Amino acid sequence: MKEIKIESTLYIYQNLDELPKEAIELMQQAFEARENAYAPYSSFSVGAALLLDSGEVITGNNQENASYPSGLCAERTAIYYAGAQYPKAKIIRMAITAGSKKTQTTKPIPPCGACRQAIAEYEIKQNAPIEIYFMGETGKVAKSNSLANLLPLVFDKSVL
Repeated sequence: MKEIKIESTLYIYQNLDELPKEAIELMQQAFEARENAYAPYSSFSVGAALLLDSGEVITGNNQENASYPSGLCAERTAIYYAGAQYPKAKIIRMAITAGSKKTQTTKPIPPCGACRQAIAEYEIKQNAPIEIYFMGETGKVAKSNSLANLLPLVFDKSVL
């Protein structure tokens, strides 16, 4: 038997003002995207903004559906649009913010498992990490230098 230890490194900022300027600007766009989310069932709105290597910013928000599996998360809405419209572009940075109409979200809310898998696919495709910032409505902001910190045992094409 061999033991394997897996470690993840996240950076926690006390609030939005502590972030680098370019991350604050991207998070502001994620806030704006969150405002347009369609979340009539969960009342939980998520906004995402991606910075591409061309300087283009792509935003997305969650889109719910009464047939729950048919909806789509903000992160995947943005990342799939970027992949469809800018297939050769690399995603440099991603900002995510989530908020509930029922309670105030004050802790960092990371991407769900399906979104982590989709982001991992794009990191592998572009052979470069994606810097990810995530937060609730207010409060602390978490930063990961790569999706690998959030999904260390990635399922990828090498196993197919």
